[in-house]
Amino acid sequence: MKTTPFDVSDYLETEEDIAGYLQAILEENNPALLTAALGDIAKARGMTEIAKASGVTREALYRALRADASPRYETIAKVISALGLKLTVAPADKAII
Repeated sequence: MKTTPFDVSDYLETEEDIAGYLQAILEENNPALLTAALGDIAKARGMTEIAKASGVTREALYRALRADASPRYETIAKVISALGLKLTVAPADKAII
């Protein structure tokens, strides 16, 4: 039996797949996961195309969208826009304050 490493980007085929994946990641409230998830989505869509649309070089995009990276919000916003996505805010189930 031959196995291959799991790569979530292979399964992000539709807008619904991408939205569901990103929603699940956002619920974890983990910036590193969000960064890595955006990298997965960009890979699924085509990193070169997303780099062009976001105005970030392909190499810089790969570096910025690693789980151990800490990209600026400006970079995240450019990538989200290039992916044709938007982030929205909703009240949490319970207030922190």
